[in-house]
Amino acid sequence: MPTLLLVRHGRSTANTEGLLAGWTPGVALDDRGAAQAAALPGRLAELPLAEIVTSPLQRCQETIRPLLDARPGQTPHTDERIGECHYGDWSGRKLAELKDEPLMEVVQAHPSAAAFPGGESMRAMQTRAAEAVREWNARVERDHGADAVYLMCSHGDIIKSLVADALGLHLDLFQRIAVEPCSITAIRYTRLRPFLVRLGDTGDFASLAPREEAPADDATVGGDAGAP
Repeated sequence: MPTLLLVRHGRSTANTEGLLAGWTPGVALDDRGAAQAAALPGRLAELPLAEIVTSPLQRCQETIRPLLDARPGQTPHTDERIGECHYGDWSGRKLAELKDEPLMEVVQAHPSAAAFPGGESMRAMQTRAAEAVREWNARVERDHGADAVYLMCSHGDIIKSLVADALGLHLDLFQRIAVEPCSITAIRYTRLRPFLVRLGDTGDFASLAPREEAPADDATVGGDAGAP
């Protein structure tokens, strides 16, 4: 079966403003995110991509635009199932405000039981994304062969949930996974099991350097902003 490259969108204005964007319209890449997107074609230059699939949200569309410009014969596909989690009433709110919500403790420690008010549950998020991947695996193998490589541009929580699915981890453990903006995660699928061959690879270890402010113990819902 094919190899899937999961690209998290580049750093967005919501990331730098500390907002939980969700499906809020008009969330674009910031300057660093645009630079990350511009570097993507070079990082993937040696790889033939059978298909490019993206979330419908603007930050993902902007992230793959330079890649599509570098590959003029490639036609992208949009799949809502790999769009961001529907955070409902939490969408557009400051993460600093949400940390005191009782639900946030559930999101951190027991995400399989978390359902966002006016939105969806994290279980539903994982299920729809995993179903999309399985359908695309079958389609890519049928049209391009079992050794094909294809790309999906998606969001932090979606990618983390797909990694957990590939590793056979319970969703309650997915907050232990971190993927930075514009990082590449590669999963090779086979008939019997998937293999995680890259996780959150940015080619940049700046985010591991000590910061003036100590990193939080909790996972950032939606994904953090990466290196400064």
